Amino acid sequence: MADILALLFPFFGLIVIGFGAAKIFRHPEEGTAWLNIFIIYAALPALFFKLVSRTPFEQLTRLDFVSIDIAATYSVFLLLFAIGYFWKKNGVRETTIQAFAGSYGNIGYMGPGLALLALGEEAAVPVALIICFENALHFIVAPTVMATAGGGGGRSLIRHILLRALLHPFLVATALGFAVSASGFAVPQAFNRLVDYLAQAAAPCALFAMGVTLALRPFRRVPTEINYIVPAKLILHPLVVYLFMMAHGGFDPLWVKAAVLMAALPTATNVFVIARQYGIWYERASATILISTVASVATLGVLLALIGANAIPF
Repeated sequence: MADILALLFPFFGLIVIGFGAAKIFRHPEEGTAWLNIFIIYAALPALFFKLVSRTPFEQLTRLDFVSIDIAATYSVFLLLFAIGYFWKKNGVRETTIQAFAGSYGNIGYMGPGLALLALGEEAAVPVALIICFENALHFIVAPTVMATAGGGGGRSLIRHILLRALLHPFLVATALGFAVSASGFAVPQAFNRLVDYLAQAAAPCALFAMGVTLALRPFRRVPTEINYIVPAKLILHPLVVYLFMMAHGGFDPLWVKAAVLMAALPTATNVFVIARQYGIWYERASATILISTVASVATLGVLLALIGANAIPF
């Protein structure tokens, strides 16, 4: 347990520091804009490019791994959507946000830092693949369902959605990493050094920004749906990913561990952004993010302890 605490304390400590700073200094949320731009457009893309470009190309072509991971994630999404729509009698757009809250983890901000700390740099490739392909699909599914439910659509919407997904900096950086790995191109040392500097800043800045974001989000209504959304995100989602991966077989145990760990992350802050954009369920989405993040301290600790003790067969 001392090893698990030593791993999680600095990780969640950065989130707490960001949370406390936002509560103490009380700057408006717009003040985080440049930090978020640095994280999303520079630091995290540099990390993904570094990890992927320096990996043998044959390890980067496991689309079976990506498809199994996405199938597991969207199985949880569809289950939660069915619960919200047929049992809770919520509307399509509200139910979509709830389903994303229970299946869309904070893989961008929290994933790389925790996975690399817990599993080592060998986990870089599966982590990068999961982040890029899941994010790309989420950026397509969310606006498509919302627009369709609201009566929108058309070619302009399709073009906007595809451009937003395909030109996302995470996906672009990973694609460039693929190209460098496949071609064997020798990246100049000066450029490599810049990438290293940016990559080293990714995890600390992302976790601090996440704490600030959690502190600044409205938290006035705790949804009744949280009783099944949070357990679905923190327990059911990683369990389903594990079962899908093991049923398929043939994956490196480290890759399975990385996929399960990514699935066990709390609800992504992007869920609030999507909810706020469409003006529905956003206060309760904020509550879900905060509560799932706090609860994940315990659930991630248990998961890491089980992995460390080899109590789970991989």
